[in-house]
Amino acid sequence: MRIDKFLWCVRLFKTRTLSGEQVRLNRVFIEELPVKPSREVKPGDVVRIKRHGFDQEFEILALPKSRIGAKFVQKYLKNITPQAEIDKEAFLKIARKMTRQKGFGRPTKKDRRDMDQYLD
Repeated sequence: MRIDKFLWCVRLFKTRTLSGEQVRLNRVFIEELPVKPSREVKPGDVVRIKRHGFDQEFEILALPKSRIGAKFVQKYLKNITPQAEIDKEAFLKIARKMTRQKGFGRPTKKDRRDMDQYLD
């Protein structure tokens, strides 16, 4: 099965077009090498996907015949992302929530202390 189709089938990307685009932009790796959308995958391959500031790693357990339901993803894919990357993802989610509304300017000293206290 092609890597772009596989990533779409196991619901790592919402559309097949999006999965193919991410592969073409060299954000998907197998065995530490960037791949093309037509790369065939097989059980046992380790796929690394670069996301917004963190990486995710998955081991392929089996190949689905077509797109599968969310309940059945664990039969085909195992998440082997290192804990450091999971922590980085959690931090980035918190940081995105702490953005300032447009027009409020730079944070004051008090705002900065509050942000630092929240992150610690």
